[in-house]
Amino acid sequence: MMEQTIRKSIKKMMALAVMVSIIPGMSMFASCNSKPAADLVVYGKIFTADSNKVVEAFAVKDGKYIYVGDKAGAEAFVEKGKTEVIDHTGKGIVTPGCGNGHAHYTLGYAIQTVGTVIGYEDSPEKFLKEIVPAAVKKAKDSGAKAIFGQGWNLFTFKDKMPTRQDLDAICSDIPIYIADEEGHKGLVNSIMLVKAGIMKEDGTVLKKEIRGGEIGIAADGTPNGFLSEQAGTYTRSFLDNESLFSIDIAKATMKSVQEHLLSEGYTMYIDGYSTYFFNENIFKAAQQIDQAGDLHIVLGLTTELDSWMDTDKVLAKAGDAKKYASTRVKPNWLKIFIDGTVEPGTGFVEPLYPDGHQGVVLWSEEELTDITRKANEKGVTVHAHVMGNKGVNRIVSAYVNGGKDEMRNTLVHVHGVYPEDYKRMADHNIYVTEGMLWHHFSNDKQELLKAGYVPKGMETKSYPMKSYFDHGINMSSHSDFPALSGSPDDPFGIMEVAVTGVYHPEQAKPWWPEELLTREQALTALTINVAKQMFVENERGSVKEGKYADFLLVNKDVLTCPATEIHEAKPAATYFEGKKVFENKE
Repeated sequence: MMEQTIRKSIKKMMALAVMVSIIPGMSMFASCNSKPAADLVVYGKIFTADSNKVVEAFAVKDGKYIYVGDKAGAEAFVEKGKTEVIDHTGKGIVTPGCGNGHAHYTLGYAIQTVGTVIGYEDSPEKFLKEIVPAAVKKAKDSGAKAIFGQGWNLFTFKDKMPTRQDLDAICSDIPIYIADEEGHKGLVNSIMLVKAGIMKEDGTVLKKEIRGGEIGIAADGTPNGFLSEQAGTYTRSFLDNESLFSIDIAKATMKSVQEHLLSEGYTMYIDGYSTYFFNENIFKAAQQIDQAGDLHIVLGLTTELDSWMDTDKVLAKAGDAKKYASTRVKPNWLKIFIDGTVEPGTGFVEPLYPDGHQGVVLWSEEELTDITRKANEKGVTVHAHVMGNKGVNRIVSAYVNGGKDEMRNTLVHVHGVYPEDYKRMADHNIYVTEGMLWHHFSNDKQELLKAGYVPKGMETKSYPMKSYFDHGINMSSHSDFPALSGSPDDPFGIMEVAVTGVYHPEQAKPWWPEELLTREQALTALTINVAKQMFVENERGSVKEGKYADFLLVNKDVLTCPATEIHEAKPAATYFEGKKVFENKE
């Protein structure tokens, strides 16, 4: 009986084999060996940003990597007439798409449309004689209700700071607000101060201070037109911001920003002040562009909370911003200022500045703890501008005591850290997005810092990098565009500064060599670590099977070329979700 059963089974198997063999074009084992035809296969030296691995090839189908490995393995996915093949071997390197963990491209491009850009080297004389008059003419010719701009340099202007009366002599009937290159200080005319309720038309002072900011006062006891920190953001809120940044302007701006980012090799970006114009038009614009299929970056958006605002109302707005979320739009962050900037004297530091002051701090630790707790409960990550080491200590304590470790609460720009805070940051999954591009100073500026601009011990030390890697802290790179402070904006210019401590045009001494990064670390900070900061590391940021195929064909091998030539590298092409979205035709 058993023998009969076995014979029947054998006959069935043989019959099945015959059936399979007579199907045209098939063999019984074809399904075991066939590979799907890839849409794209790339050969070359490929830095994956996955544990620093370098591979020879990858294959892409439907916008995602389906194979990553050697060239022989990738060839199995090539089907003539269906698969595009790119051989980048010997032409440079292939990297994941880069990320920018904090910048202000929307502001930078909006200014070009609705305002005036002041050059970093422009003098106060040029500002008053040429730049402001041209801005006034532009505003009046277009019927604008405000004159807006950014870019003047505090170190150039400080001895000849223009006053509100200087600006009134050029224009007294339209509000003027022109920020410095960092965006932390502003120059305004009298009508702007009147509109903001800081003074009356006759000069009578109505407000002497704004929490977290400074209203400059002249010798006659009236405001002089200089505003710093939160006094500036408060005053700007009285501009006609809906006209300055309408939904149509926001959409046009977003398209220009995307072109800029893709040309430099960025496919991920967190906009560091998305409510700069006190509306949600950039959120709406990004959502509409993505819905139309025209968004080719992953965009992070932030809601700003300033110290003079109603905290609970802003937190509610930050939570509500999630309605704009999509695959490529991530409106998940609350932007908050802790202090100012260290070199001009407003960073919250210890020890004190040479003249005995400690800088500016905008919130108590208890307030920050409460804000962090409420934000994280809403699923919103805190994204804190903090520069001074004392400020870092305060916000880290707030994150530890009020935050959720899984929310990846982030420090932005950090100038200095107490040694003991590195461990707390690592233990509580606190992230840092650092200005790697600022890890340099010209020889002249190095001497200036030594002459007493910063607290003792900080003369030759600022913007740590390696220490984050050493302590297991996720550090990503940012450019803070347009607040570049004379530094490069593109990923490979930034990479060279992080590796050498020198910006090549300056030919200066390396800055703080102990904190320099390896090339692999710098690329990691520019790629997968930004993806982690944006909570998309399972989808993007490295060349790995199953992830979206966001990558760059770079015209130079930045892992092996002379370190002083890294800045020469440019993306020959940028790909997003497997499609070419930028090509360098030079």
